[in-house]
Amino acid sequence: MLKGTNVPVPAQSVRVEVGRVSGPGVPEVDASALLLTGGRVRSDADFVFYNQPAHASGAVRHEGKQSGTGGVVTETLAVDLARVESAVETVVLAASADGGNFGQVPGLYVRVLDTANGAEIARFDSRDATVETAFVLGELYRRQGAWKFRAVGQGYSSGLEGLATDFGITVDEPQHAPQPAAPPQAPQPQQPRPPQAPQPVPPSQQDTQPYPAPLAPPPAPTPAAPPVGSATEPPPAAPVWPSAPVPSHATPPPAAPAPAAPAPVRLSKVTLTKASPTVSLAKQGGTGGAMRVNLNWESRKQFKGWGSKLGRAMAVHSDLDLDLCALYELTDGRKGVVQALGNAFGSLHQPPYILLDGDDRTGAVSTGENLTVNLDHKAQLRRVLIFVTIYEGARSFADLHATVTLTPQNGAPIDFSLDECTVPSTVAALAMISYENGDLTVRREAQYLVPQRGVSPQRTVDQAYGWGMNWTPGRK
Repeated sequence: MLKGTNVPVPAQSVRVEVGRVSGPGVPEVDASALLLTGGRVRSDADFVFYNQPAHASGAVRHEGKQSGTGGVVTETLAVDLARVESAVETVVLAASADGGNFGQVPGLYVRVLDTANGAEIARFDSRDATVETAFVLGELYRRQGAWKFRAVGQGYSSGLEGLATDFGITVDEPQHAPQPAAPPQAPQPQQPRPPQAPQPVPPSQQDTQPYPAPLAPPPAPTPAAPPVGSATEPPPAAPVWPSAPVPSHATPPPAAPAPAAPAPVRLSKVTLTKASPTVSLAKQGGTGGAMRVNLNWESRKQFKGWGSKLGRAMAVHSDLDLDLCALYELTDGRKGVVQALGNAFGSLHQPPYILLDGDDRTGAVSTGENLTVNLDHKAQLRRVLIFVTIYEGARSFADLHATVTLTPQNGAPIDFSLDECTVPSTVAALAMISYENGDLTVRREAQYLVPQRGVSPQRTVDQAYGWGMNWTPGRK
């Protein structure tokens, strides 16, 4: 498609794929969506991106990244057009560059695919990017009761923050150390900033309508136990309000408290890689509160090498079940595991200060599977190893695409993907959380382990990391 043109979207549900070619010096690219009414979001909840991956209506969902051949990296947004609320007129499809600009990103494109059969409905390749750090690639919009896709190609030099605020999102700005007070000076007249003209968008071939111009960003608001050393493993056979007026002589009643303002959207994040596998939670502001560890996954549609032999088996499996688990060691020497197997769900406010929310047996729900770690008790946690096992439905992580996100209550989210498995692994060590010298650190592990015959995945990861647990068979 050419910039400014549009095509009908006959599908009830689509997958929007934002792709590009990765390589040395290429910035990270993140896809996002904004649900607009009258050219603006109704609230911050209408912004779907890596830190807010699902819209409350269920109509738009951020599904994470996946690596392909030739260095191509794709990121998918699922849009169920039938569930988009009637007040929403447009779903803006955007991308932002982290660590560079789009002039450094080769092969940037957006595709719209029919979810039902995978057929391509539209594709727009962005070829004229230079210094932009955010792009509106396209938009899905209603016209006379039907949906259409328009190729937009409008760039922003202010990154994801600028794009978000232009559409009405309240963004949480990073906190800085206070500066010493400057000596008082005579007030100076303020000169108004000249408005910045938006980039023109060529008119579409049909259903022409002006694309909303970027708006001046609003001012940022003021921020407001299991037995010791024992656990279970699978058995060998199992895989301000208005007030009423009062007389002047009467004492007015105290005003009702104003409703709390919603927390601003946090855009910062940390992506762990092989080259940069460790991050300090203290430096990111994650020193207390609850930290959620989330695992989301999906089956690959195509397989390569020895994994291609498993494609037919994977296609008929509807009971894919991954288990998010944690081995822990407390500073008093106690050790154990938190997992669904044996109903060892843990506890948040008493040892081990780790809680498994539940057991998602499909990976299809937007929340995935979650562990919560109580960082208020970090001094009692010597080390915590987050790992995942395939309980049933797949033979290896080579068949799956999974994303791990650690979200501290008071710090930047930390994420990484599991896309590098080349062995028949059924257990993967994800991340090690360690407390040393008053600092809590997270280290990306991404270690794929292959259990020996007759050895459970839990025992395999225990042996690899020297936990020294005693294991007994158990079931869900």
